[in-house]
Amino acid sequence: MNAPVALTPELLTLLTAIVGENRIKTDADSLENWGRDHTKHFDPNPSVIVFPSSTEQVQAIVKLANQFNVAITPSGGRTGLSAGAVATNGEIVISFDKMNQILEFLPADRMVRVQAGVVTEQLQNYAEQQGMYYPVDFASAGSSQIGGNIGTNAGGIKVIKYGMTRNWVLGLTVVTGKGDILRLNKGMIKNATGYALQHLFIGGEGTLGLVTEAEIKLERKPQNLQVMVLGTPDFEAVMPVLHAFQKEIDLTAFEFFGEVAMQKVLDRGHVQRPFETTCPFYVLLEFEAPYEPIMDKAMQIFEHCMEQGWVIDGVMSQSLEQAQSLWRLREDISESIAPYIPYKNDISVLITHVPAFIKEIDAIVADNYPDFEICWFGHIGDGNLHLNILKPENLTKDEFFAKCQVVNKYVFETVKKYDGSISAEHGVGMTKKPYLEYSRSPEEIEYMKALKLAFDPNGIMNPGKLFDL
Repeated sequence: MNAPVALTPELLTLLTAIVGENRIKTDADSLENWGRDHTKHFDPNPSVIVFPSSTEQVQAIVKLANQFNVAITPSGGRTGLSAGAVATNGEIVISFDKMNQILEFLPADRMVRVQAGVVTEQLQNYAEQQGMYYPVDFASAGSSQIGGNIGTNAGGIKVIKYGMTRNWVLGLTVVTGKGDILRLNKGMIKNATGYALQHLFIGGEGTLGLVTEAEIKLERKPQNLQVMVLGTPDFEAVMPVLHAFQKEIDLTAFEFFGEVAMQKVLDRGHVQRPFETTCPFYVLLEFEAPYEPIMDKAMQIFEHCMEQGWVIDGVMSQSLEQAQSLWRLREDISESIAPYIPYKNDISVLITHVPAFIKEIDAIVADNYPDFEICWFGHIGDGNLHLNILKPENLTKDEFFAKCQVVNKYVFETVKKYDGSISAEHGVGMTKKPYLEYSRSPEEIEYMKALKLAFDPNGIMNPGKLFDL
């Protein structure tokens, strides 16, 4: 049911009339740049890139696309890792780069209204200027856009305390696949009037319609954040450390990474090893410590973990600069491994199941990739693991991806066994589409398809993602 390619001179003229000549691109470099996300495996092939500046312009483009039966792919910061924003079949790419305005701040509601193209860091900085805090954070904060974050229900490094993007969206303005403008929930905390349709668009990857504006909740700023990096002897030690701290302290982050990840970050020369001891795995934890007793408690827990053999060595930040430097050990991993063309698995299970789950996944990986370099990291405090397999130099990209996909089946069968998710925070896109059934039942998928038809009867909204109709 995916719409065929049909960009006619007439359609191009009509698109130009909507957005203006300077807001439309058809040159090869632009098509390549805005036609893809961070996914390396799929080649972009859009017909045209348009840069609307308002919800009404987006609506006009969607109505034209329906009239001419041409598909649309939304483009935000293009930081996605599941090929959810890759246009491969002559689509109109709607870029939200020009819809980057912060529209309104309502202090009494602790809420800000923004356009979809606002960059995550831009919102974080604006919140800070208002004496507030936007806690959804990840390595791509400097380029990812709020609309894309909503489309994939992005998570990141603070989920253990603050939750996913979904937890911060109080309302949405969307243009459906039909071309209707809907204002959903309008920023209200309490609204008991039937279906909460805004939630369908959070994580919907632009398959039902396009988010153009959002009402976003803000929070108070955390006070005196402290960061610890601890080295552990094995996977098994990570969860007892988490439990030990969580019993006594409210953590704002609990991250983990392996020595391979550590080495890749250190090789770039921007940060130093946190302590001399080399460990198989590391955890980074963050917590608020506005009062001295909390610091004392954290040191007691650290000493307890050392006595139990769960921690080999560790360090606590002594300044804001050191805290930022310790965070770079975790946040710079994705960028540090990017040159190796990693094959990424972003999986999650209940925290209860993490130790057993990791043990099984590790065995699968060791059996099937004995010669591949494996880079583990993740938001382990919320059950989310990133398994990155790095491409050897002697394999082509296609050969490498083919080998990785053979093992996907075993990895995802294990995810299914533990009732987990094949995509914790990066969406489904095209990379995970063949495996959706491992996380969603056939009945669920049928309901999802029915919803798609209701909002997008002509099947023009980001076709080829999530599932095929």
